[in-house]
Parts: sequence; structure tokens; C-alpha cells
Amino acid sequence: MDTIDRIKVLLVDDQALLRLGFRMIVGHEADMEVVGEAPDGRVAVTMAGTTRPDVVLMDVRMPVMDGIAATAELLAAHPEVKVIILTTFDLDEYVVQGLRAGASGFLLKDTPPADLVAAIRTVHGGQAFLAPEATRRLLDVCVPALPAPDGAQPDAHAAALATLTDRENAVLAELAAGLSNREIGAKLYIAEGTVKIHVGRILAKLGLRDRVQAVILAYEAGVVRPGAA
Repeated sequence: MDTIDRIKVLLVDDQALLRLGFRMIVGHEADMEVVGEAPDGRVAVTMAGTTRPDVVLMDVRMPVMDGIAATAELLAAHPEVKVIILTTFDLDEYVVQGLRAGASGFLLKDTPPADLVAAIRTVHGGQAFLAPEATRRLLDVCVPALPAPDGAQPDAHAAALATLTDRENAVLAELAAGLSNREIGAKLYIAEGTVKIHVGRILAKLGLRDRVQAVILAYEAGVVRPGAA
């Protein structure tokens, strides 16, 4: 396969052995290539400008600049890049902060190689790598314990949410409750394809990158409550 067709991946982790492991996994795939390695977030931001990665595997806890700050700064300069947050701990609150910063998904560092490469392909294709049930579980545990980010109080979301139609608000509520497009369609008696269209319009109106950020906004705005049935 021509190099131009490969998914360019930047590895960001302060542990050289972990970067080596990720390099071996990614480098084994015919449609991927590692374009660089960074030991901290500050180096990652700089390297993103020179290597132009498609996907960044971003550790959370690193010296100099952590993965959350690096994700926000990197995506501000290169919004086309997709970031996957890496964490050692399941349901780590830092993962939610990373998603708020614009990351497209998260993985545990001990994720099987097949799931790692699947995640890279998924986010490169424009989708978030979080299954609906994983999204619900993650946010139920983490969101209540987190302070709202600057300027993101519930009232601040009211104007944006007011632009949604009644149907779009209904879809957003079910999306935030952890339902897949198929499940939303069945519950609201609409076709799965129609749900997909509604989700796209919701993201566009709210200025969001993907459905993960839509779920986070819905929780912050009180559209759904953590632990609600």
C-alpha cells in the first residue's frame, strides 16, 4: 500500500517501553504507520505540527504537559487530528476531561492489539471509539465528581439546546442515556438511518465533534441525570 494511504499515528507516552509496544502493534498494520513518538504533551504538540498525524495515541499522566492540556492545545491548532486518550485506570475522571478537550475516544493501556488498531481506524473514519453502554457507564461514574469546565455551566448550554427541534431533543436524550442508533430508532419509532441524520444535525447545531461530546453536554446541561434509568 502506498504510504499516502496509510493512517499516520503519533505515539505520546512518557514510558519508552510502552511506546515501543504501541509502535510494534501499529507498525504491523499495512494501512498504518508511526510518524513520531513524544515523551510528553509539550513535545507532542510541537511534533503534531511537523509530522501531521491523522491519529494521536495520547497518555494522560505525563511530565511537562499532561495529556489533557496537550489534547486541547493540539486540537486547537490542528482540529482535523483525532486523539485517543490512553489510561491505566478504567473510568478514570481524567478520561472525561480529555473527551471534553476534544478527544475522540479512550482506551486502557492493556487493550488487546486488535482493539487498539480497531480504535485507530474508527476514529480516523470520524467516529468516536466508545460503545453506547461504555459511554453511559463512564459518565455515570465520572461526570458527577467533575467540576464544570470554565463557561460550561448548565445555563450556558440553554441557547444551543434551544436550536434543537423537539425530535432532536428527544434523540439527544436517548443518545445520552447510552442507546445506540438502532435502539433510539426503536424507542422513538423512526428508522435507524433517520436517527443518524438527527445525530448529525445535533452535532452541527451544538458545534460538537462527535456523539461523545454530545453526551457530555447533555449531562452537564441536565438533559439526563447520572444513574437515571
